[in-house]
Amino acid sequence: MRIKLPHAPYIAQKIAIDLLGSGFVTLSSGIEPIAKVANEILQNDIQKERALEERVNELLEKNEDEMEVMQVDRKNMFWLIKKKLSNEFGVIVSYEDRFSHVAHEILDEMMKNDLIDFNVSENRVKNIIYTSIDNYLKSYEKIEDEVLTKMDGYKRKLIPGTEEYDLVFERLYQDELKKRGML
Repeated sequence: MRIKLPHAPYIAQKIAIDLLGSGFVTLSSGIEPIAKVANEILQNDIQKERALEERVNELLEKNEDEMEVMQVDRKNMFWLIKKKLSNEFGVIVSYEDRFSHVAHEILDEMMKNDLIDFNVSENRVKNIIYTSIDNYLKSYEKIEDEVLTKMDGYKRKLIPGTEEYDLVFERLYQDELKKRGML
C-alpha cells in the first residue's frame, strides 16, 4: 500500500512511539528527534515516487495518440514504464521491499545521529520500524472511515474540500490516532 504525504508525520510519530515502547530501545533525545528523522526519510521517499510518476505521466501524454491507435491499456502501460524507470529515480516498486529499505534508512540515520541505543540485533529494531509503517497503513483506512462516519453524524453538513471540512477532519483524525496510541 502506498504512503501518502500527509500520513508521513503520523507514521513517523508511530515509529517513535513503538521504538519507545519496545522495551529494548533507549531513546537518547526523546521521541521528537526520532519522529523528525523518520518523517524526513519518509517524505523524501514519497517525493522520489512522485517525481517518477510525474515523469511516467509525461511520457504517457507524449505518446497518447500511439497508445490509442494500438489500444494499449493506460494503467498497464503506466506500471510498465514506472517499473522500467524506477531505478533511475531510486524508487523500489515493491512496497514490501520499499518499506524494508526505508526502515533500514531510518535506523541507519538514527544510529548515525546517536538517537537510539539497543542491545538486540539491528534487524529486530528495523522490524519494529517496518511493522510501525505496515500497521499504520493497514489501519488508516479504518480510521478514515470512522472519522467520516462521525462527520456524517454532524447536524450541520460539512462540504468536502472546504477549509472547515479539512480542519474538522484533521482534528477528528488526530483524536482517533490518539485513541489508538499512534500519536
